[in-house]
Amino acid sequence: MIDLHSHTIYSDGELIPAELVRRAQSIGLKAIAITDHDDGSNMDFIIPKIVSIALELNYILKNIKVIPGIEITHVPPQLIKDKVLKARKLGAKIVAVHGETIVEPVAIGTNKAAIEAQADILAHPGLITEEDAILAKEKNVMLEITARAGHSLTNGHVARLAKQIGAKIIINTDTHSPENLINIETAKKITLGAGLSEQDFKTMQKNAYNLIS
Repeated sequence: MIDLHSHTIYSDGELIPAELVRRAQSIGLKAIAITDHDDGSNMDFIIPKIVSIALELNYILKNIKVIPGIEITHVPPQLIKDKVLKARKLGAKIVAVHGETIVEPVAIGTNKAAIEAQADILAHPGLITEEDAILAKEKNVMLEITARAGHSLTNGHVARLAKQIGAKIIINTDTHSPENLINIETAKKITLGAGLSEQDFKTMQKNAYNLIS
């Protein structure tokens, strides 16, 4: 199981990075990305910290890979491209953008701006439009199927549209607390619950693997 969306005390998560990674390792995850929330005010602080701990843990741990990342969150759409570019310059290997979820007032146009900026992952993109899903396919931006409560209410819509259009999808937890982490069996159940197949789950994990390779 590869999970490319999680949070620590560097934003609104409950765990320090080392504990998050250890808990992920204990349930069999092979890779986890730390993608704390950012709006530009904290990017210069968070990303170097995550890069540093990832290097330290990856030197010691041999059966789980830690990937430094960021989730650009509630940033005005006009600023997203600049933030994606800056995050990569600072060392983020996974750049996610907090999509237009139905349970938070994210600005309209965020999904499109994230895709145009070629973020790696559009996190929980809610009721994404067909036009934006087509653009995601063209730009090779992955649409997220999520285990996160609330955000997961639109998994079925995201899955159906992505399959219809041929856009790439990925499954992540958006972990904020210990109980949010899931093992591979739970991830498969979430995949099936979104109207996808076990083969789709394998494809999503392959997409994640290719993203971090």
